[in-house]
Amino acid sequence: MPSTKNIEAVKELSEKLNRAKAIYFTDYIGLDVGSITELRNKFFHADVEYTVAKNTLLKIAAKENKIEGLDEFLKGPTAIAISYDEPTSPAKVIKSFMKEHDKPKVKGILFEGVVLDGSEFKRLANMPSKPELLSMLAALLQSPFVKLANTLSAPLTNIANVLNSLKEQKS
Repeated sequence: MPSTKNIEAVKELSEKLNRAKAIYFTDYIGLDVGSITELRNKFFHADVEYTVAKNTLLKIAAKENKIEGLDEFLKGPTAIAISYDEPTSPAKVIKSFMKEHDKPKVKGILFEGVVLDGSEFKRLANMPSKPELLSMLAALLQSPFVKLANTLSAPLTNIANVLNSLKEQKS
């Protein structure tokens, strides 16, 4: 008979799996307390929830949400980094943290409902964030209008330059 504590934990994990845009399954063994505290702090500032979870409870919560393919990642100690807003945020935090440390190792990723292998982590960490993509799109949309304005104003500028040259020659 499952304990009340485990039932509540599964319910909470199930709700988190349902709401999350991305979940990164990591192996944190090998990090000391100070390093884990530093990592949790970085996750906190990036609006990412980082918690240790029992594999059996994660499997049950995944089954409740009809998510398959996580079993291979749920072996050994597992900590999960959950992002509810920006799905690449955990990858960026882990990437910056790994510049100084060799852990945590990303075992797998649940990225907007798609299960990815941990090897995809570097590709996601290098992806631009949503605000960066929006600013790139705005620049791309603005570019043709700037070119059109420059093209339309070029003949007027050329005429003004010719008139100034004639004025200088006559004086």
